[in-house]
Order: sequence, then C-alpha cells, then structure tokens
Amino acid sequence: METKKYHRRAAPTHSMLESNDDGSDIDRGGGSAQKRPLPRAVSQTPKRSRTGAFHAADQHGGLEHDRSSPMSLPPSGSKAFTEGITASHEHMAKAKANGSTLKRKRRGPSDDGPGTGTDYSIAEIIKHHGKLVRHGAKNWVENYEKDKNQALIELLNSLFEVCGVDYNMDDVPLDETDVDDIVLKVVSRAEEGFLEDYLSSKQKDLRGFKENLGIFWNILILECQNGPLFDGLLLDKCMDYVIALSCTPPRVFRQVTTIVGLQMVTSLVTVAKTLGESRETAQRQLNAEKKKRKEGPRIDALNKVLSDTHEKKSLADEMMRKMFTGLFMHRYRDVDAEIRMSCIRALGSWIVAYPSLFLKDLYLKYIGWTLNDKNPSVRKTSITALQNLYEIEDNVPSLGLFTERFCGRMIELADDIDISVAVSAIVLLKHLLRHQLLGDEDLGSLYDLLIDESPLIRHAVGDLVYDHLIAQKFSSSHTKGPETGGSEVQLSRLLQILREFSSDPILSDYVIDAVWQGMDAIKDWRSMISMLLDDNPKLELTDQDATHLVRVLSASAKKAVGGKIVPSAEPRKVTLSKAQKETLENNRNEITAALMKALPKIFRKYLADKAKVPHIADLVMQMNLEQFSLKRQEQTFAQVMQLLKEAFFKHGEESVLKACVKALAFCAGESQAELQDSAQHTMKLMEDELVLKLRSAINQAGVVDDDYSLTVNLRRLHQLQLNKPLTNEGVFTDLSGLLENFNNLEDEVVQLTLLNIFLHVIWCLKSIDFDNPDESGMSSLISKRDILIKHLESFGESIIESYKQGNARSLLSCTICVISSDLWTFFSKAKLSGTKINPLGIFPSEESLQKFWKLCEFRLAAADDEDDEEEDVTDEHLDYLSQKDVVVSAAAKLVAHDIVPKDYLGPEIVSHFVMHGKAVAETIKHMLTIVKKNAKSADLSNLYLDALKKAYERHKTEVQKTDEDWSTSRSFLSCKELASKLSATFSGSARNLYKSSILYIVKEGIKYAFLDAPKQLPFLEAGVLQFALKLPPVELQEILKDLQRRVEGINTDEDPSSWRPYITFIDYLREKAFKAPHADGEKVGTAIRSSSRSRKAGDIQGKKLFDGDNTTDDEEHLSETEEHEKHGGEDDDTPLQNGRQRMRSGDADSSKVNAAARESQAADSGNFSGIPIYNQSVFGSATEEQLPV
Repeated sequence: METKKYHRRAAPTHSMLESNDDGSDIDRGGGSAQKRPLPRAVSQTPKRSRTGAFHAADQHGGLEHDRSSPMSLPPSGSKAFTEGITASHEHMAKAKANGSTLKRKRRGPSDDGPGTGTDYSIAEIIKHHGKLVRHGAKNWVENYEKDKNQALIELLNSLFEVCGVDYNMDDVPLDETDVDDIVLKVVSRAEEGFLEDYLSSKQKDLRGFKENLGIFWNILILECQNGPLFDGLLLDKCMDYVIALSCTPPRVFRQVTTIVGLQMVTSLVTVAKTLGESRETAQRQLNAEKKKRKEGPRIDALNKVLSDTHEKKSLADEMMRKMFTGLFMHRYRDVDAEIRMSCIRALGSWIVAYPSLFLKDLYLKYIGWTLNDKNPSVRKTSITALQNLYEIEDNVPSLGLFTERFCGRMIELADDIDISVAVSAIVLLKHLLRHQLLGDEDLGSLYDLLIDESPLIRHAVGDLVYDHLIAQKFSSSHTKGPETGGSEVQLSRLLQILREFSSDPILSDYVIDAVWQGMDAIKDWRSMISMLLDDNPKLELTDQDATHLVRVLSASAKKAVGGKIVPSAEPRKVTLSKAQKETLENNRNEITAALMKALPKIFRKYLADKAKVPHIADLVMQMNLEQFSLKRQEQTFAQVMQLLKEAFFKHGEESVLKACVKALAFCAGESQAELQDSAQHTMKLMEDELVLKLRSAINQAGVVDDDYSLTVNLRRLHQLQLNKPLTNEGVFTDLSGLLENFNNLEDEVVQLTLLNIFLHVIWCLKSIDFDNPDESGMSSLISKRDILIKHLESFGESIIESYKQGNARSLLSCTICVISSDLWTFFSKAKLSGTKINPLGIFPSEESLQKFWKLCEFRLAAADDEDDEEEDVTDEHLDYLSQKDVVVSAAAKLVAHDIVPKDYLGPEIVSHFVMHGKAVAETIKHMLTIVKKNAKSADLSNLYLDALKKAYERHKTEVQKTDEDWSTSRSFLSCKELASKLSATFSGSARNLYKSSILYIVKEGIKYAFLDAPKQLPFLEAGVLQFALKLPPVELQEILKDLQRRVEGINTDEDPSSWRPYITFIDYLREKAFKAPHADGEKVGTAIRSSSRSRKAGDIQGKKLFDGDNTTDDEEHLSETEEHEKHGGEDDDTPLQNGRQRMRSGDADSSKVNAAARESQAADSGNFSGIPIYNQSVFGSATEEQLPV
C-alpha cells in the first residue's frame, strides 16, 4: 500500500494542459504556462502537483512577455535575464521622470488562464476559489459532452476529495465498477487516518466551502437540464455514490454528501418546475392548434415536445424520489443534529417550491415527527418549515389531516423548555388561528403563557391574544361590528380578559405587559379617561372593570415613559439612545396633557376606593410636572396635592399609604418653584397632622380596647419615614414611652413602633457629618440607639418565652431579627474603626448572638401557616413575613460581610441549608459563595464540618423522641442531602483547589464519628462519605489504613447493625480507591438534571378568556414511537426523542410574583423604601446604600 497521503491522479485526456517528456508544461489553450506556488492545503502533508493544477505566477511583476510563447522567462542568472531586468529598471525610471506610472496588467475573468477556472481541479475550486465555481461547473459540463466516462471519474474523484479523502478511481468504464467496492476503499482510507474535515476547518480560505459546494452542484444540474441530465448515466451514477457515502460511518462523509444530495433535489425541483411550465405551454399551444386543424406537422411537433417534456419531468420526479428514499429517510434522524436540521430545512423548501410532488402526508409526516426531536435547534427548524407552509393560503386544504394529527404537539411546543422554540411555536399557532384550524377550546393552556416568566414568550402570546381576541383579525367565532377597531371596544375586550386573572391583581400586570407593544388602544389615554369618567353612556363599567381599567391606565403610562410594570430578571441598566429618550419624553408630555385636567376628577370619583387609589396616585409620577406651570395649571396641581393628602388620611392600607407618600415625595423633589413649594407645604401639613393624630392615639392606648387608630397612624408614620426624616424630635420620645408604659400591646403595634424608632435612628445617623461630626449629635444618637437595643432585647426575650409556651409570634420575631441585623451592620465596629465616628461602633456580645439565632431558629421551626392565627395582621404582612428566607437573609448578611465572627453563626445557618425550601437554600448558597471568596481554607473547612455536626446533633435529638429507624428518618436524610450540597461546591477545578479542605473535613469527621463508636458511626455515612468521594485514590488508601488502625482489636461482628455504617463507608471508599475513577468522581448512572423554565407568575390551568364551553380533555397525540410503527417501519436506533415540556416548579406560585413585584416597587419608593422588613434583597438594604459606613 502506498504510504503517501495522496495518490497521483492520471491526467485526463481532455485537460487544457499536457505534460512533455522533459517534464515541462505546454499550454494548449494559448494561456500562460508560468509556474506558481500551490495554495496552502488543509493537510500539513504537501500534495504533489497533478494534471490540471495551476502554475507559479510571475514574481517579477514589472515585466511583460509574449503570452503565446510556451516559455515565459529565461533562466534566472543568465545574461538575458540580467539584461531584461536592467532594461526594465531603466524603462521604469524614465517613465517616472516623465510623471507617469507603470502598473501591472490585470487579467479579467474573461481572459484565458487561471482566472477562468480551467487551471484548477473541481475540488480546489470548491475549497479555495469560490468566484470560479460557476465557470468551473460550465467547463466540466463541456468536458462531459466530450468524454462522459472520464468527466464522471473526475467528478467522483472531486466528490471523494471534498469529503476529505484523496482517492482516485481507475480510468475504466464506470459500468464495470461496483459502487460499494469503491466506497469501501474510500472509507478504509479514512479509517487509516487520511481524512480531512473541510467543513469544520478554521482556515480563512475554507470559510465558503459549504456554500461553494452547494453552488457547484446547483449550477452543474441546471447547466445539464437541456443536455445530458436525463441520459441515464450522469445523475444515476452521482446519486448512487452520494447515497452510498451518506450511509458510511465517518461523520464528515455524511455531512458533505447530505449537502450534495439535498442540493441535487433542490436543483431538480427547479428543473421540474421549468419542465412543468414548458409542458403547460406546449399543452396550451397544442390545444390552440387543434382548434385550427386536426393534424399536421405543427401538431406532430407539439405532441413530440409535450411527450418529451412530460417524460423528462417524470424522470426528474423519479430521481427526487430516489434521493429522498436513499438519503433523506436515513439522514433526517442522523445522530448529528446539524444533518437533521439540513434535511428538515430542505424538505420544507421542497414542499413550498414543488407542492405537486411533496405536499403530501407521505412527506409532511417527517416534519411532524421531528417536532419531537431532542435538539431544540431541530425542533425550531421544523417549526420554521411549517410556518412557511401555513403562510401560503393554497397549501392549507392539503394540510388538514397533518394539522389534525400534530396540532396537539404544536400547542405543547408553545411551552417548550427552549425559549426560542416556544416563541417560534407561538408564531406558528398564529398561522393556524388565521386559517381557523384551531378552536378556542385548544388555546386554554396557551393563555397561561400571558403570565410566563420569559418576556419573549409573554410578548409573543400577547401578540396572538391581541390579534385573535382583542382586534379579532382572523376570528370567525366572534361577531364583528362596525366599531371592532375602536379603542373603547378593544379596551372592553381587554377588560374581559383581565377578569380571568382577577384572583391575583399582580397577574394583570403580566397580561398588560404582554399585549402592550402591539395594542395601540392601550396607549389611548383619552379613551381610558373617558371610560373612567363615564363620558360614553353606551359603555358602562362594573366596579371590577373600573379597577382593572385604572390599573391598565397606570401600568400603560408607566411603561410608556420607560418604566417596568413586571419584575425583570435582568438588573442591568438599559442605555437609551437620543431618539429613544425623545420618544419617552414625548410620551410623558402626551400623558400629562391628557391627565392634567382629568386627574382631579378621577381622584375625587374614586377617592374612597382603596383598590383604585394606589394606581391613580401612581399616575402623578408619570407626568411632566413642568407642564402644569407652562399651561398655567398651578391650581390644578395644588388640588392633586390636596387629594393625595386626603387619600393618605382616609385609608390605612399599606399600598395606598405607600403610593400617596411616593407621589408627594416625587412632586416635592422633581417640581420647580411654586409647584415645589406647594408640594413641600402639603408634606409639612401632612406630617404635622399625622403627629397630632399619633399622639392622640398614644394617649388613648390604655383607655380604649381597640388599637386600630394607633396601628393605622403608626403605619402612616412608617411609610412617611421611609421617604423623609421627621422634623419633630419629640416623636422618638413618644414612641419609646409607648413601649415602656404599655405591656399588653398587639404585636403589630410593637412591630411598627420598633420600625419607626429604627428609621428615626438611621435618619439621625445619616444627618451626621462623617468628616466633622458634632459631639452632641453623636451623644444623642448613641442614647437613641441604646434605647432601641434595649427594646429589641426585651421583646426578644419575651418572644422566646412565648415560643416555649407554644405561642408563635412570627410577625414580631421577623421584625426583631431584621432590625437587629441591620442595626449591627450600620453601627459595625469594624466598619467605623478608623473614622471620626468610631465611638458609634458596636459589636454584639456572644449572648446577644445566641438569642438572635434562637429567635431565627424558632421562626424557622414554626409552620408557615401559624401567622394565620394572629389577629389584626394584614394580608400584606402575612404574604411577606411568612417567608422564612427573611430571617435567614438577616443572619446570612452578618456572616457574609464579617459583621460577626463566623465560628458560631456561620455553621448554624449552613446546617439549615436543605431544610426550608428553595428560597432559603439560594440565600445560604449565596452566603457561601461570598465566604469562599474571602475566607481562608481552614475557616471554610471548619465552617462545613461544624455545620455537618450541628445537623447530625439535631438528627440525634429528633430520633431520640421517636422509635423511627434512624437510617430512614427525615432528619438523617436531611444530613445526607446537606453533605451532598456542601461537597458539590468542591466539584470540577475546585476539587484540586480545595483538596486540603476536603481532606481536613474527612479526617476530622472520622475522628468525630469514632468519639463514641459505634453509636456515632452513622455520621460517616451522613456527613463524611460525600466529601471522601471527592478525594483521589491515593488519599483514600491512606484513609482506609487509618480506619483499619481504629478498629484493631474490636470485634465488629458482635454488633453488626451498629457497625453497618462503618462497613458501608469503607465499601464505598474501597470501590473508589481501587477502581478506575470517572470523570468527576460521581456515581455511574446518575441522571442528568435538565434545566427547565418555571412559570414564576403562577400556574393557572386552561384559561378560557371569552365565553364558551369548558376546556375539553387533553387530546391524545401520536408519539414518535407510534408514528414510526404506523408509517414505514423505520429503524429503532433513531436519535429522536420526545421534546420535554418545561417542568413546573413547586415554588412558582402567585405569592412569588407578589413578592417580586413588591421588591421591584421597593426599589423606587424613596430613600428608605428598601428596609429589609419589606425587602427580599439577600444581603443589603436601601438604607445601607445611603450611608458611607
């Protein structure tokens, strides 16, 4: 066997270049025969020159020579060569002196020589010279007409070469060669290592390889359509080899031949369409001619043309079927997703271009089957192909059976795990609705996506809902009146949709956000205002519809000026262009013009409605306040301020109070001149009146049994202090006296009082000049801070006693935990050391930390629904404070930022890692990430080990209380899960980085387990095993030796059940130590968890947005296996799998949406709106950012 990588190929007899006996090349076509270097090949092995290769270019560009001469230049170094160079230099110098320039003569593509493509092989043209592909294909067709066998051999050799193997067929008749034998030889060459992958090559000159390959075969077939295409040899042989190569193991063979085979069918589609048009033309001419005469030479000629055209078209159809059966039916389920995509993309284009052949269920089913492909790109390609089909009206009748069979899967794909696939599927469903191929009963699950977490999906479904239900562009189930397109009619339909989401008002914002972009009526401010003021008697709004409409108006106005109405997963600040800023400013001016005179009327009408007032107040912040001065509407502005003040004192709900204070603070800060004075004056009057009402309520606290007045005014004071400091210093004394003088206050009263005292202390801290602090101010602040700490400790001890007696006071315990954490953070001794306000620093004692964590533990141990038993607690408090991650965040912040030592609080927090749900776990995980960045290796080891010990001690305590088997108890399984979670932080590269930490945890864990053997041996399985499996075999062998030394002289068979954890532990270690490790040291066969999108905004089942029957039962759809059994009996090794739908997270309920929305709103609510008691940020509060501590 030849050892060189490439064979020498015999020179074709029809080549433009022939070799002389002396080895020189003679140009038979009159072109230049100069030698030029070969282009850089993909392989590093140099290729020997073959017949048809191009030659070296003239390296002395200033010289011209006779192009008709077979010789180009005299030998280098000869006298003639030297004289020529000298003459050339003299000529160039003379021309330069005359002011002229000499340029090298450039050859155009029409010149003979290398520019024509005749000097390159077909493979070289495809690989490196894309501009010559068209000319190269035409030249080959001319050569084929001269010598069919030799040209076909050259074409097939080029096919082998572009597949990556340099194999040359013998110059024998192709009828005498066996296709399978040749293909086996080509494959054997590839298996020997003589294979190049041009498709995946990164070389610059191969970037157009794939495109050039398709263009070449397209031009070749089109050039042959009027010649040898139907000679029974050309395409038959090419197809045989392409199909055979496409079924071989080398992936690059399948990739290249799939490109070639699909392109051949695409080109044949073009040929068949041309023949079809010619046949129709000939038929029309024949019919016209027969009307004139019954027979004659003209009729005979037309009959001959018609017969020939029909025969060629039938042959083209037959060749397409052959390629489809031989190549497509195998490659559409190839293991390579790129090949599957190419097949489906091509099939879609064939059906669109040539429906008479391909628009049949025989071919459509393949697109339907690949809707279940495991690769999202393939699923998206299938959906795109279907979109192109359904866009054409004439295709719809032929798609009826296909739609009936696969519409269920199309609806499922709208909820696909891949967002791009889901969006494409929603667009496809729009086409089905446009053609009325889906009924309203099929869309129940689709409407749920209006509140999806992904904005792309939300907006796609919003467009569909707008077209189908609001604008009713293609719906026949609803009667269209003359006012279908009017804003008020469309708004009425939107309100009808919002009724379905009335159970949770937050979900309405998701629906509004979904339809906002495509719905112009939702930006028609004047129409919404007219509907709210009942200007149109034909449209009477119910109270629920009016609430929804106010919410729509507020949310739409906020979005129009660039605000967000739903929580966003991307915290990045968006940079707006100048044009975008101008658009937002114009929107703000339009909103202001529409609302300026109408806002007081709307406010007065709905002033007593607590559900509408927050949204009406929010409209003030979307207006351009300067317009009030420009339009001379100062009096109107003053009326709005007065109405906000009235609403503040009329209602006691937190949402109303927050909205009114935010609006007043916005006007006081953003307005100018007289408007600002008016807003600030209103704020001052409101504060003075509030202080009077509060003092009156405090004075009557011990007289009346009802604390409602006191609670409401404390709530008002809290919202006011979140935005501005109080000017009345006596309020602090009043609040402190309230806690000292009354022992029977409700928990909510105590909570609000502590919050107000805390805010007052923080505002005092903010008022101090850190560079030149005032001594009296610092002394006053220290006194107030100590009073607050005293109250926190007193009520903390009271809550602990209540917990012991079975009375869970969760509301107050959360408040004390968060306030204590923030107070220690703001006044951290470590942060303030080295500053002029160092005397303000405090450090919690060990006893205070223990009481703090005991409060946290009691709250974590309490059931989530225990808050329901507390009286006089609002829904907002319940919804927020029942979440256990509040107290965990408060504690984790202290550890993450080194406010307190890690040795006590850190292990306690980590020991609860897996006990309280996903939110708590994410908080602790974030804390560990920060700790790992800053802590030393020894500190991290001790943190993990102590956490495991505490979890195990808690397990022992719980097991002692019951007779449950320890190995199956919930506490023991929690210990194992905790060890698994913590050890997972050492996966990958972190395993080597923290090797010493892992080893320390294992060794110290073994010591702890043997302190009281065998009673404490379960700790080996519960806490040590997962870390031990992270160690390399060498370390495990040393650990095994240590374990053997520990059990020397002990008969473990006397009590096998007690020593079972030890036996299990060493069995795992021996298996890992003396067997080949896996890639990451994990167990074999562990299932891979697939990522999934969870619908954060709730899980509403099958909404029917308009009237009609209830949603029908889920229709059964044909699975992939059933389809393959019924249609064709395909092979069982297909890589296609059913596409997974997104899994629903158990935590993705509407309460999460409420919390996320409140968190988003808290970011805008003023200086101190983000106090952690109402903020779910993990390790910080808005107050902390205000202070340079």
